[in-house]
Amino acid sequence: MLHGSSDLYGASKIFLLTAQLLKEEGHGVMVILSEDGPLAMSLKNLDIPVKLVRLGIIRRKYFNMMGLVNRVKVMRKAIKITKKLVTEEGITHIYSNTAAVWVGALVAKDLKLQHIWHLHEIILKPSWFGWAMGKMINQFAHKVIVVSEAVRGHWSRHVSEEKLTLIYNGINYKPYLCGYDHLRSTLGIPSEAVVIGMIGRVNSWKGQEYFLEISEELNKKFLNLHFILVGDPYPGDERWYEGLEMNILEKKFNHKIYNLGFRSDIPRVLATMDIFILPSILPDPFPTVVLEAMAAQKPIIATAHGGALEMVINGVNGFHIPWNAPEEGARKIAPLIEDQKLRLKMGLKAKESVLKNFSLPSFREKILTVFSE
Repeated sequence: MLHGSSDLYGASKIFLLTAQLLKEEGHGVMVILSEDGPLAMSLKNLDIPVKLVRLGIIRRKYFNMMGLVNRVKVMRKAIKITKKLVTEEGITHIYSNTAAVWVGALVAKDLKLQHIWHLHEIILKPSWFGWAMGKMINQFAHKVIVVSEAVRGHWSRHVSEEKLTLIYNGINYKPYLCGYDHLRSTLGIPSEAVVIGMIGRVNSWKGQEYFLEISEELNKKFLNLHFILVGDPYPGDERWYEGLEMNILEKKFNHKIYNLGFRSDIPRVLATMDIFILPSILPDPFPTVVLEAMAAQKPIIATAHGGALEMVINGVNGFHIPWNAPEEGARKIAPLIEDQKLRLKMGLKAKESVLKNFSLPSFREKILTVFSE
């Protein structure tokens, strides 16, 4: 099993769960990661062997001549090391998590092994890269797992339909159902305040800046609001976090904005919030953090594209908002701020929906079926 990072955000959490389920089913599992970190530690705690190999992960910052030369050089070395490990361990299947990991596909093709590619992405720009990536996936994958209908629709233009399998993410919801203590006293937030928050990687499209624009619009009308942001950038992309910090300092109500960076206690963070926002300005394929917020019984505000449209029923367990109009977004959120009963009602509907439609047993059954066929 190969994955490109060692964090514990959405795709990494699904990778960890998949590895755990395969091990519990009796499969021999070996993991290759590009770096050490929380994911590697969690895997080791499950007695799953982890090898650290620089995999030459494909990211936008490498879309230039020097970057591509760097990726080719790193991947050549990674392929050689991975081939040796695969041969020594008698590996029969290779599983690649996310479209950014190519080494597994190349090794599987060369050694004539089964290759399963788990796609969490919708790649719109640059269009030529999305086209080329689709052709590569179709050529180098025996089975392709997609995490939402939105992801299926994106890749089905290039990947044979018979290879595609839709498996909605499902996670262990118990930590989010237990009514964790919150952070209000720690942060100095009054108990009567309405707390609005988001959780996500800090990058160009997850929507931190848009979240702040919405907060400004809401602060024009309401006095009792506090805002929480959680997340950090990929290593090497610290400029995004620095820019976010500067943007917060420029806000009139910056004393009501809490930028917490990376947190491992997400159930506690969600318990602090009254309303959860997914402000992604590009289609988010199937954000696991929304499942967590739904399980924590929070009404969900989500930009109206990507997998969120399959998770959030507008007017039932949350609201859809535009991804480019903070005034309109704030207008749609306002009723939830004004009406605590509405917040509680929608939050309960969110919990009911996630437990019914995105269950861990369903994910387990479907993911294991892909490996056993």
